[in-house]
Amino acid sequence: MGISDTLRGVTSRARAAALALAASLAVAALAGCSSAADPARPSDAAVAGASASDVSVSAAADVIAQRDVVVLDVRTPAEFASGHLADAINIDVSGSTFDDEVAALSPDATYVVYCRSGNRSAAAVDRMLDLGFTDLHNMTGGVLDWEAAGGELVTS
Repeated sequence: MGISDTLRGVTSRARAAALALAASLAVAALAGCSSAADPARPSDAAVAGASASDVSVSAAADVIAQRDVVVLDVRTPAEFASGHLADAINIDVSGSTFDDEVAALSPDATYVVYCRSGNRSAAAVDRMLDLGFTDLHNMTGGVLDWEAAGGELVTS
């Protein structure tokens, strides 16, 4: 079964759950392979037990389908309105209120963070680690790869 079949076969909430699980499995697999810190994520040590990982769209879809997570779109409101993952919330990482808006969220929840291509979401994950969030997953490839893999976007 391909990613398109997987994405069509689950509800939007189930997709969110699948994204979190796949990301967690990826983190566990990577943690078992190396004890060295990831130099690309210097903020990882900001909170004891904090984790951040980059996950592919297919891994993200698996996690969304299996585990309750918060799906966070960090693009601009206009980009969000043009199409976003189901049940996503929008907090613009480029906005002046990003840190304040994110600080209002639960730091202990599991988050899948995405943008258009994965660059802004990686920056958002680093900032969230600095703010004390402990379970973060950057969906690499963003909505570009999500759509290319057959994932659906909804409009608001």
